[in-house]
Amino acid sequence: MTQAPLLLDGRSLTIADVVRVAGEPEPAVHADPAALARVAESRAIVETLVARGETMYGINTGFGKLANVRIPADQLDRLQVNLIRSHAAGVGAPFEPPVVRALMLLRANVLLRPTSGARPALAEALLAMLRAGVVPWVPEQGSVGASGDLAPLAHLALAPT
Repeated sequence: MTQAPLLLDGRSLTIADVVRVAGEPEPAVHADPAALARVAESRAIVETLVARGETMYGINTGFGKLANVRIPADQLDRLQVNLIRSHAAGVGAPFEPPVVRALMLLRANVLLRPTSGARPALAEALLAMLRAGVVPWVPEQGSVGASGDLAPLAHLALAPT
């Protein structure tokens, strides 16, 4: 029996939705156009602030002790790629595909809340990977910092970059 497609909006995802998507090799899941529009508005604010020369931690500055170091505009894309690469430091066996699919769905859901300043294309890329059955290699062990999810999310982020 074919399940109805899941429309992800960043607000109404349920545990049952996560379990369903995690268990389907190629789940039918899409971003709500209204959610994508809200994310685009949030991203436009970030781009406006960067274009005005505002200092924005982690976007045009270093991190941690280097927070006061401004990164030149022509190096900003490189900064973000290097951040992902530096945090992709997990080890051990990879998570099973259902766990990675759940991780991808949850991350896409968070990105569809207009609070991160991320590009809408990032959430769309994660959902396209889910629909295509692409399961990135995400190791079970390792983390960076107190949040506990930076290393696994960095490995996940390597796939669409």
